[in-house]
Amino acid sequence: MTFIKPKVLCVDDEPKNLRLLEILLSAKGYEVITAENGKQALEKVQEQPVDIILLDIMMPVMDGFDACKALKSDEKYRNIPVVMITALKSTGDRIKGIEAGAEDFISKPFDQAEVLARVKMLLKVKDLNDKLNHAYHNIVSLTSYGERIIQRFNPLRFDFISTIDDIVRQIIRQKSDMPESPEIVIIGFNESSKWRWYQYQYVFKELQRRVFEIDLRHVLALLDEGTSQMIFYNSADLMKGDIRAFIERLQSARILVTNMAGYLSSEICILALNYGRDVTNYDASVINNLVMQTLFLRSLAGQVKETEDSFEYTVYALARAAEANDEDTGNHIMRVGEYFAIIAKRLKMPEKFIDAIRIQSPLHDVGKVHIHPDILRKPGKLTDEEWEIMKTHTFYGAKIIGENIRFSIAQNIALTHHERWDGSGYPRGLKDKDIPIEGRITNIADQYDALRNARVYKPAYDHERTYKIITEGDGRTIPYHFDPQVLKAFKETASQFEEVYERLKG
Repeated sequence: MTFIKPKVLCVDDEPKNLRLLEILLSAKGYEVITAENGKQALEKVQEQPVDIILLDIMMPVMDGFDACKALKSDEKYRNIPVVMITALKSTGDRIKGIEAGAEDFISKPFDQAEVLARVKMLLKVKDLNDKLNHAYHNIVSLTSYGERIIQRFNPLRFDFISTIDDIVRQIIRQKSDMPESPEIVIIGFNESSKWRWYQYQYVFKELQRRVFEIDLRHVLALLDEGTSQMIFYNSADLMKGDIRAFIERLQSARILVTNMAGYLSSEICILALNYGRDVTNYDASVINNLVMQTLFLRSLAGQVKETEDSFEYTVYALARAAEANDEDTGNHIMRVGEYFAIIAKRLKMPEKFIDAIRIQSPLHDVGKVHIHPDILRKPGKLTDEEWEIMKTHTFYGAKIIGENIRFSIAQNIALTHHERWDGSGYPRGLKDKDIPIEGRITNIADQYDALRNARVYKPAYDHERTYKIITEGDGRTIPYHFDPQVLKAFKETASQFEEVYERLKG
């Protein structure tokens, strides 16, 4: 397993001092980077991550004071500990160094044991600071993530795999200068009693997801049904016990593991591999938090979808009951819902409205349950009295549907779907935009389907003749009956109307 060496930047204009520090620190397992002045030191820090800086003061080009000030003024580098190694001993020079942001001082000629002790101590402090900053970043990130998913959560369009992708983006390493994050994430989840596994990794700044062919549940000796656990392993733990078989299995898939944190359950497994630091229970807790949010959303979406399916079933059942004594088949109500959605989408109505009108529009004729079958099935022209009775199905429909806010669109449709743009419709003779948009859409959609279907007083018309009657008129139906914008949308989507009719006829 690889060990990540702490990087120490040694800055001095004396080559012999640099050489001495390099020998001393390298022998203790540190990776040493050298620079000859402050300007060069700043360039080195920008080129690669550095864990601590040993900085001389008296140097050409840029001295240690100015270099330290420049580092500490940059938020990206201000947490790198700086130890000033100097022959200057005055209190004023030390105060100047403190004001520049230095964490410590070592006097020249330096004691080797003191240098090693100071470096070790400050690296521990930096590690604690890095963990604290990373924890703060995670808290902010998790809070923001929670706010985003609440704002955009749509239970009827919930996509589990997309949500998994979002989880990965919260934790995975996007760039090489983010060693606190994992390099690879492997996820498996149970979908319809079948496990699917994916591997995630950033490649050329793009998050790539590919199918992972190995089912890791058995290798991990996972879990009784219904249990879950958080795990974390560092390099020293990876060759112990059951985890060794798991590591060897990943190696067979050409994945070398240096450490790992994760969450395992009978529903989902998330394994984050190769953090650029030791992992702790905190890292597993972060993953656990994200998983719990996602599983909650999936459960909530499933419950809402089940409720919505029941709602939709009830709507269609009521609509079919209303047409029991009419000539239309059950497919009429299905077609009309599709027509409505086509027009609403063309008019660029909100998705929520489109979904609602597709589901609720089949209730447009629900009031016909109050109309006697002899009138509904009469083969000839209705008498004036019968026609007035027929018109009442609009009022009855609105009354049956009621005032519940979930059915507000359906109630408007039932009441106004026979109103006409020129004011010649019924039951109230509304005109123009006094007619709700859902009523205006229904007027043309219902008319199209009525013309396509056979009646006792007329044959079924084909699409071409129906289109011509609606767009040009036939005396009984004229274009002025329709909202011009809705009529325009119909003309632009007429082929879709024909496709819906052919698909759902019968």
